[in-house]
Amino acid sequence: MNQPILLFIKFITCLIAFGIGLDLFFDANFVDILSFSLFVTFASYVVGELVILPQLGRRAAAVADFLLSYLSVWIFGSILFENYLQIAWGSIISAIIITGAEIVIHLMVQNRDEHTTYKSKRNSILNSNLAYGTEISEEEYIKDVNKIKK
Repeated sequence: MNQPILLFIKFITCLIAFGIGLDLFFDANFVDILSFSLFVTFASYVVGELVILPQLGRRAAAVADFLLSYLSVWIFGSILFENYLQIAWGSIISAIIITGAEIVIHLMVQNRDEHTTYKSKRNSILNSNLAYGTEISEEEYIKDVNKIKK
């Protein structure tokens, strides 16, 4: 999937999720929703799509996206909002909606095989040309070894 299209889909998803979680049930202004959406979009793209999804897979990336969106509203919401009920319910509702959308996005991204080519392009840590073996041999003078042991 094309990266700008992916970022646009993530941004629209975050706008809808934070609009429902923070503005529909509670009173949040558009600047708060826009700032949360921008932050979660770029943070989940960098952390989820570029780091966790290629390394650990879809399930770990979905869990990371849930935690990122939940904690971002919880931490930054405690600074911006004075109603703790708004912070608690807004963060859980937004995180569930964003995680559901991210699962669909991860399926679309992995079906396009962009991350499988990323995995194959990475340099492996271990050099496959080195021989990792052990040398096994028998002692030539077994009688001398028995004398040493006694």
